[in-house]
Amino acid sequence: MDKKNALRAGAVSAGTALMMLLMTSPALALTRDDGDDPGKGLSIGETLGLYVAAPIVIFLIIAGLVMVGDKSRKQPNQG
Repeated sequence: MDKKNALRAGAVSAGTALMMLLMTSPALALTRDDGDDPGKGLSIGETLGLYVAAPIVIFLIIAGLVMVGDKSRKQPNQG
């Protein structure tokens, strides 16, 4: 009985993967639509700056603001 369930699960998984592959067609991404006017591509530096450096800088700014806000609320130790 266990082997039958495994076979069924494998068939469902394979069928799902096959349907996903058939439904997606990346070759159609090369076909331009009417009115499509893409701009120039990003350079390597622009890509790294936009997707690597900018999120790190934003994270550091937010973390710094949280730390400053946390330190301003702390009461001096009495004792």
